[in-house]
Amino acid sequence: MKKLVISTLFVMQVLFCFAQTTTGVTGKVVDSKTQKPLQNVVASIQNTTITALTDAMGVFTFKEVPKGSQLLQIKSAGYKDQLLAVDVEEGKVLDLGIVVLEEDITSEQQLSLITITENDLGDDNSGSESTSGLLQASRDAFQQAAAFNWGQARFRIRGLDNEYGTTMINGVTMNKIYDGRPQWANWGGLNDATRNQEFTMGSAPSDYTFGGILGTQEINTRASIYRKGSRISFSSTNTNYSWRTMATHASGMNTSGWAYVVSASGRWANEGYFEGTDYDAKALFASVEKKFNDHHSINFTSIYSENSRGKSSPNSEEVRRLAGNRYNSYWGWQDGKKRNSRDKEVNEPILMLSHYWKISDKTNLNTNASYQFGKIGNSRIENQGAENPDPIYYRNLPSYYTSAYNPDDYTDFQGDDPINVANGQLAATNFLANRQINWDALYETNKANARVGLGSAYVLYEDRTDDKVWTANSILSSQLADNINMNAGVTFRKLKSHNFANLLDLLGGDYYQDYDNFQAGDEQVSDLNNPYRNIRLDDGSDTKFSYNYNLLANTVDAFTQFKFTYKKIDFYLAQSYTRTQYQREGLYRNGLYPTNSFGKSDKYIYENFGFKGGLTYKITGKQFFNFNALYMTKAPALRNVFPNGRLNDNTPEGLGPENVTSGDVSYIIKAPKFKTRLTAYYTNIKNATETSFFFGEGIFDDNNDDGGDAFVAETVTNIEKQNIGFELGMEYQVTSTIKLLLSGAYGENTYNNNPTVSLNNDDLASPTNTNPTINFGEAKLKGYRLSGGPQTAASFGMEYRDPKFWWVGANANYLANNFLDISSLLRTDNFFKNPQDSEGLSFPEATQERARELLRQEKFDNFMLLNLTGGKSWKVGNQTFGFFATVNNVLDTFYKTGGFEQTRNANFREVNQDVSSGTPAFAPRYFYGYGRTYFVNLYINF
Repeated sequence: MKKLVISTLFVMQVLFCFAQTTTGVTGKVVDSKTQKPLQNVVASIQNTTITALTDAMGVFTFKEVPKGSQLLQIKSAGYKDQLLAVDVEEGKVLDLGIVVLEEDITSEQQLSLITITENDLGDDNSGSESTSGLLQASRDAFQQAAAFNWGQARFRIRGLDNEYGTTMINGVTMNKIYDGRPQWANWGGLNDATRNQEFTMGSAPSDYTFGGILGTQEINTRASIYRKGSRISFSSTNTNYSWRTMATHASGMNTSGWAYVVSASGRWANEGYFEGTDYDAKALFASVEKKFNDHHSINFTSIYSENSRGKSSPNSEEVRRLAGNRYNSYWGWQDGKKRNSRDKEVNEPILMLSHYWKISDKTNLNTNASYQFGKIGNSRIENQGAENPDPIYYRNLPSYYTSAYNPDDYTDFQGDDPINVANGQLAATNFLANRQINWDALYETNKANARVGLGSAYVLYEDRTDDKVWTANSILSSQLADNINMNAGVTFRKLKSHNFANLLDLLGGDYYQDYDNFQAGDEQVSDLNNPYRNIRLDDGSDTKFSYNYNLLANTVDAFTQFKFTYKKIDFYLAQSYTRTQYQREGLYRNGLYPTNSFGKSDKYIYENFGFKGGLTYKITGKQFFNFNALYMTKAPALRNVFPNGRLNDNTPEGLGPENVTSGDVSYIIKAPKFKTRLTAYYTNIKNATETSFFFGEGIFDDNNDDGGDAFVAETVTNIEKQNIGFELGMEYQVTSTIKLLLSGAYGENTYNNNPTVSLNNDDLASPTNTNPTINFGEAKLKGYRLSGGPQTAASFGMEYRDPKFWWVGANANYLANNFLDISSLLRTDNFFKNPQDSEGLSFPEATQERARELLRQEKFDNFMLLNLTGGKSWKVGNQTFGFFATVNNVLDTFYKTGGFEQTRNANFREVNQDVSSGTPAFAPRYFYGYGRTYFVNLYINF
C-alpha cells in the first residue's frame, strides 16, 4: 500500500511538472448559432507544421508551441476562417476559452455560381469553364472574386483552360483522359456532399498529386469527416434552371465505428435564361465508412448525377439584332411545347472504395479503387439530301442577298441592287415568321418519304461517348522529421471509350439509310462490312450508324514531394513521371478509308516528366514572400492524337508532348484584420495542338469545278502560348461587422509563335491516299491574343454582417480585354492564293494593308457588372433556418462572353467581299452573357 501511494505521488508530481513546463494553446470551438461543439475542426499555428483537430467536445490542444506572438488559424468547411493573434508564454498553456465559428456565406454563393459555370460553350464532351474549379472553400479574396463575381463573364484564372488543373475525389483524378478536363456534371447538384475540399493555387504543392499549373482541387467524401446533422434546401433562379431542391443527412461516427452520408437533389426548368433551354437533373450521393480500429478504416462512395439540358446557339450580330439577346435557334414548337434539338445528356456514375491506414502517428497510406461508367450524348438534327432546317442557315438571312457580288466580276457589288434589297427585307420578314425549327415540316417530309418507301430525310441523333474508367492508386504521407514531410503516390488508369452516332428519333419516318449523300460509290458507305444499313427504332436492332470506334488508353503516373519547414524559410521539391499509351480500335470499315479505319491502330506511347519547387520566406509572422516554379512535359490529349477518329486512325505528323514552364512570385500579408496577396506570374506552353472541323469555300485548288470548297478537319500543331500577368486580392475588416474587399487581375495571354496548319480533306481520300492531309505551312499568329474570357478584371466589394445573423454585400466589377477566337487558316499564305488561278498566283486585288484590316482581331467592349447578395438565419429550437439571395448584373448590362471567326470564307477575295458589303453573311458568332439574374435559397439545418 505504501509503495502504491509513493508511486501515485510520483506520477502526480511528473504530471504536475509537465503541466508547468508545457508551452501550448487550447480552446473550445462552437457554432455561433447553436453553441454546439464542432468536431474535426482544423486548428493550426501559421507558418509551422503544428496542427490539431477538435475532439467530440470541440476542444483542441497544442503542446510545445514556440513562444512569442503567433497566428492561430481555425477552419472548417461551411464556416468562416478564424485567424487569431496569440501571445504564447514559455511554460504556460494559453486557454482561449470559447472560439466561435460563423457560417460562411460563400458556401451559399457557390450554389448560385454553379448555375452559370456549368453551361459550357462547346459541343464537346467536357465542361469548358475553368471557373468551375473555384467551387471550393477558399478564403483568398482574389479567388472569391474570380469565381463569384467574374465567373459569370467566363473569366479564366491566368488565362488557362481547366485541363491544366487537377480535380480529384478522395485522391482519384477526375480529369478526362480524352481532353484533360473534368466533367463537372458528374457530381452536379451535390453541393452539400462535395463541400469538404482542399485547394492549392497554381503549381503550389498538394498532398495528393503533382498537379498542373492551374491548381489542384481535392474533394473529400469520407463519411466520418461530415458534420453530424441534416439539411434541406429549396432554391429558385432564372439562369440555367428554375428550381432546385436538395436534402442531405450525415450520421456522424457511432460507437460501433460506422458513419454514413446520403444526399439527393433535383434541378429542373421548362426554359432557362435563353429561349428553349430546358433542364432536368437528378443526383444521388452515398458514402459509408467502417472504422475497424485506430489504424484501419474503409469508405465506400457512390455518386450518381443524371443531367439533361438544352443548349443555346452562338449568334451573329445580324441574328441578335433581328431576334434579340436571348434568341436560340436550336428549338422549335412541337405539340404546343418547346423542343430543343441540341440536348446534352450526362450520366456517368462513380463507385469508389477507399482504405485509410494510419501506419503510425506520422505516416498514413490512402489506397483507392474506383470505377466510372456511363454515357455522354450531344444531340442534333441530321439531314440527308434535304434542305438545312437551321433557321439561321445563311441562305435564310437578309445578308445572303445584301452581301452579294457578281460571280463573274469580283468588283461588281450587287448587294444594294433594289431586287437584292427587296429580297433581303423579305428574308427578314420570313425569318421572323419562321425563326425556330419547324418540327412539323420535318415530320411531314419524312412521312411523305415513307409513303413511297423511302427513308427519313431528317433524323435526330446523338454523338455518343460511353466511357469505362478503372482507377487504382495509393497516396503516402509521412512526417520524416520534425521539419520534413513527404508525399508520394502512384496511380493507374485504364480507359475504354466507345464513340458512335446513335439514332434517337426517325421524326415520323420508317427507317434511316446509313450512307453519306455527299460522296459517291463505296466512298459514301460508313461500314463496308455492313453497307447501306436501314436503321429502325421499333425492331430492337442496332441504332448505331455513321461512325463507331473505341479509344483505348492506359496511364501510369507517380510523384514524390518533400516539404521542408524552418523558422524563416519553407521550401518544397516535387517530381513526377507519367507513361501514357493510346490506341484506336475501329468497329466500322469506312468507305473513304477502307484500309485504316477498321481494327486496332498502332499504339502511341508517351513518357513524360515534371519537376517543381518553391519556397516561402517569412519576413515576419504576418508577411511572406512566396515563389513557385515548374517545368513539365505533358502527353497530348487523346482527342488530338486521333483528330479524325470517326473515320480513320491517322495521327498528326510529329505530334509530341507539350512543354510547360511556369513561375510565380507573391507578396502575402495575413493578419487578423487585413489580408492581401500580390502575385506576378509567367506561363509558357510549347508544342500544343488544337483540332477543329468546318466547311470552307475557296480553300483548295479548283480542280473539280467546286470552287475549292470542302469539309475539312483542321489540325494546328506546334502552338506556343505565353501568359503573363498580375493578381491582387485584399480584404480589410474595418469593424467587427464591416469588411471591404478589393481584387484585380491583369494578363497578356498571347500566341508566342507561328504554328503549323494542316487540313484533312476527305474528298481526296483513296485506297492509295489514306492520309489526305495537306500542310498549309505557318499561320501568322504570333502576337494575337488568346481567347477565353476577359484578361483584365477588377472588383470592389463591401460586406456587412450583423450580430443578429443577417448580412448584405455588394460589389462592382470591371471586365476588359476579351478577344474573339481567331481562325488559324485565314492567317496562312493560302489566304492570298486564288484557287481558280492555274499558276497558283495570289488575288490581284490582295494587299497586305487590306489583309491586316480584315484579319484584325476583334476586341469585345469593356463592361461593368454590379452584384448584390444578402441573407439571414434564425435559430428555432434545435433547428437553424436560413435565407440567401443574390442578384447578379443588377443594371442588366449587355455583354459578350466569347465568340469565334467563321472560316466558311477561306480566302482573301471572299472575306473582303463579305466584309466590304457592310452586312457580312459569315460574320463572327458570339456567346452572350446573362442579363439581370437572381438566385434565392431557403434552407433548414437540424
